[in-house]
Amino acid sequence: MDGDKTSRAPAIEDHGVIGDLRTVALVATDGTLDWLCFPHFDSPSVFGALLDREKGGHFRIHPAQDGERVVRKQFYWPDTNVLVTRFYSPEGVGELIDFMPIGKGEHIREVVRRVRVVRGHMSFLMECVPAFNYGRDEHSVRLIHGGASLLSESLTLTLATQVKLETDGRRLTSRFSLGEGQSAVFTLREGAPESCHDRVMGHEASEVLFRSTVDYWRHWLARCSYTGRWRETVHRSALVLKLMTFEPSGAIVASPTCSLPEYPGGSRNWDYRYVWIRDAAFTVYALLRIGFRDEAGAFMRWLEKRIAALPPDEPLPLMYALDGGEVPQEQELWHLAGALGSRPVRVGNGAAHQLQLDIYGELMDSVYLYNKYGAPISYDFWRHLRRLVDWVCEHWREQDESIWEVRAGKQHFVYSKMMCWVAVDRAIRLADKRSLPADRARWLKTRDAIFEEIMDRGWCSRRGAFIQSYETMALDAANLLMPLVFFLSPVDPRMLSTLDLLRKPPVQGGLTSDGLVFRYDVEATRDGVPGREGTFNLCTFWLVEAMTRASVTRPDLLDEARLTFERMLGYANHLGLFAEQTGPSGEALGNFPQALTHLSLISAAYNLDRTLGHRD
Repeated sequence: MDGDKTSRAPAIEDHGVIGDLRTVALVATDGTLDWLCFPHFDSPSVFGALLDREKGGHFRIHPAQDGERVVRKQFYWPDTNVLVTRFYSPEGVGELIDFMPIGKGEHIREVVRRVRVVRGHMSFLMECVPAFNYGRDEHSVRLIHGGASLLSESLTLTLATQVKLETDGRRLTSRFSLGEGQSAVFTLREGAPESCHDRVMGHEASEVLFRSTVDYWRHWLARCSYTGRWRETVHRSALVLKLMTFEPSGAIVASPTCSLPEYPGGSRNWDYRYVWIRDAAFTVYALLRIGFRDEAGAFMRWLEKRIAALPPDEPLPLMYALDGGEVPQEQELWHLAGALGSRPVRVGNGAAHQLQLDIYGELMDSVYLYNKYGAPISYDFWRHLRRLVDWVCEHWREQDESIWEVRAGKQHFVYSKMMCWVAVDRAIRLADKRSLPADRARWLKTRDAIFEEIMDRGWCSRRGAFIQSYETMALDAANLLMPLVFFLSPVDPRMLSTLDLLRKPPVQGGLTSDGLVFRYDVEATRDGVPGREGTFNLCTFWLVEAMTRASVTRPDLLDEARLTFERMLGYANHLGLFAEQTGPSGEALGNFPQALTHLSLISAAYNLDRTLGHRD
C-alpha cells in the first residue's frame, strides 16, 4: 500500500511536532506520523518508525501519486503548534492538518489528522500500522462501525473516520479521493468502544476543534513579553518548550524522543524523555525571561515535592520520571534498526544514578530567579533548599560525572565545581534578600574556597584557558557559562583568553567549526563512549552570550556574536526547530526537538538584542 517504501527514511530535521502537554507526535514532511508515545512522553511507543521504518510502526497519509510529481511543504499555523503539511500536484493542492486538542479541564486524548483538498482534486492513501511497546507487543486490528480498534495487551486505541477502511488484521489501509473543498478526518483516541460512530467527525466538528486548539496556543503565546529582534524565532522556541511541559504536574522533559543518534551509525543514542533537574531549571530561567511565570511556578511546585521527599543526607537525583519516580533502567532494544542505522536503540537512562554536582547550581539559580521575578518562595521550601546547600558544602570536593554525563568514571570537573559555587552563592543572596535563616559563615567560607580552588586548579596557564577537569588539559564549552552565571567577569583576562582559544577550530586546539561549537574534543576527552558527534547547539548559543557580554571592552565580539547567532539560526529546520546537535553536513543529530537548544536560543536572543539595542 505504501507506494515508496524503497525511498529514504525522513531525516531527523524533516519533521514537525504536535502535542497536548502530555505527549507529542512527530510528523514528517511526507505525511508520516512516525513517533508517538502514548499516553505520556515516557510511555512506550505506538508509532516508532523514526527508529525503525519496517518494525517501528507508522500512520501515513499521502497523495496516491506521491513521488517526484508532488511537491511537499510543511509549516505551522501562525502562532500555534498546529502543523500543516501541504501537497502540490498537477491535479490539485491538498493539505494535511495535524494537531492534538487542548482545552480547559478534562479533554479527550486524541490525535486529529484532517485531510482536505483546497484546489482541484486528489487521491490519497492512508496506512496505519501500530507497533505497541516499541514493536515488542503483538496486536490485532478489528474493523468496527465508524472506524477500527487497534488492540494490544497493554493499550487499545480507536481510529474513528467516515472513510472506508480495510485491514489484514494487523494494519489499516484506505484509498480515497477528494474534490475541491472536501475533507476527510481521522481521529486516533484511547479506548476500544464497540462502535465509534458517535465519535466520527466531519468537517464542521473538526473545524470547531481546530479553531479551539488554535485559540489555545494563541492565547498562551500572547503572554510572551519579548518584543525584540528575532521575535518569531523566540516565539517558536517558546511554543516548543511549552510542548515539553507535562501539564498535570508541571514537570518539563528534556526532549520528547529517545535514541536519536548524535552521529549517524554511532552508539551515542540516549533516552531524553525524562525530567532532568538541570534542563528543567534552565527552561524555567528562559521562560521567566520572556514572561511565562505560570510555567515556572508549576515546575517550582513539582520541584518542592521532590526535594521534600528526599531522605536526609541523600544526594538529589539528577533526573526523574514524569510522575516523580525513578527513571526506568536502561535497556537496549536490538530488534530495532535504529535511526540512521545507529544502534543500539536505548530506552530508560543509565545516567540516572550518576553523581552530577552541577545540578545544585542550576537548581538554586532558577529558584533565586523565580523568587525575584515570579513569586517569593515559602519558608518550608527554603528549609528543604537549605538542606541541599548544606549537602553541597559537605560534598563539593568530590569527583562526579558532571553535565555531559560521561561514562568513563568520575573526575574533578571544573564546571561542576563552578556550579557548586553558584548553588552556595545564590543561597547566600536569597537568604540576605529575604532575611532567611542560614549558616552564612559556613556558606561564605565554602563559596570562597570553591572560587580559589577553581582559579588555582581549573586554570591551565600553559593553554591559557580554563580546562575541563583537574585530570586533563582538554577544553570544555561548559566553561562558557562562567560569565553567564557571574562567576567571573566577562572581560576578565582569563575569560577572554579562554574565549579566544575556544573560538579556534579543533585543529588549532579550539572547539569551534565555522561558529558552531563542539562541547568538547571527543579525541582528547575520556567519556567512555566510542564514536564521534556533531557540534552542540546549546554550546553555540552559550558562545553567543559569552561574546555578547565580553563586547563591553571588545566591541568586535558583538559583531561576531550577532553573525554567529544568525548563522546558527540558519541550521534550524524548515519549521524553526532544533535537535541537540548539528552534523558535519548541517543535518540535525540527537533527540528532537531539544529543550536545552531552544531555551539557550531564547537567552542568547534576549541578551544579544538588549546589547544591540544599547549600541544602536
